[in-house]
Amino acid sequence: MRFLTIRLKSVALAAGLALLLGASALTAHAAGAAEVYWSGSRSLPIYSVERDDNKVALSFDCAWGVDHTDAILECLQAEKVRVTFFTVQFWAEKYPEYLKKISDMGHEVGTHSATHSYMSRLSGPEIESELETSSAAITAVTGKPVELFRPPYGDYDDLLIDTAGAMGYYPIQWDVDSLDWKNLSASDIAARIVERVRSGSIILMHNNGLHTAEALPIVIATLRANGFEFVPIGELIYRENYTIDVTGRQIPKGTA
Repeated sequence: MRFLTIRLKSVALAAGLALLLGASALTAHAAGAAEVYWSGSRSLPIYSVERDDNKVALSFDCAWGVDHTDAILECLQAEKVRVTFFTVQFWAEKYPEYLKKISDMGHEVGTHSATHSYMSRLSGPEIESELETSSAAITAVTGKPVELFRPPYGDYDDLLIDTAGAMGYYPIQWDVDSLDWKNLSASDIAARIVERVRSGSIILMHNNGLHTAEALPIVIATLRANGFEFVPIGELIYRENYTIDVTGRQIPKGTA
């Protein structure tokens, strides 16, 4: 099985990564939805979540291809980890069998827009159309409602965030970027992630990154060894009574 081959390769990489990181604990790097009260002057998506239970979320953007998706899903199943996938409408329509497999395996699916455009350049009605049609395409396959939205390219403005929130979506960004789309080595991807994760982190990866599947078992094993637990983003975020600070960190009201 593909995952077993990747797992064997990952053992040596994990050992090297452990030497790189040392035995010390990981260092944290600072960096309804319509009822959010922003603490700054700009509307922000959720980059991370203020939590003290070491829960974190892995997320995968799906826009181009599926070559490495089976290996990722096999790893997640073997490790009993549930994650969040953000799919573009044209990806969902081109690969419905993969979308259904992702959902049936217990993973969460959010929208990554309809056309993967720079949505800060769109009007309000265009934004609404992108979210409505992409969510409908996902629900048509999974039978489940869509609550989460990640803007393509991490690009957003107040209009996008406010419109998405008014439609009932939780706009989601990330505070840990794997840069796997740059075809970094598995060890470099893993090192970038484990060095930056803190409780409440949202980790960005891609379903078709060249070495993402190879890095994934290292990331899971290393973070678990350091006391972290994996949950989908929908189980990481707060749904009410929260604020978002100027860094995009979601904070329960009364603890800021």
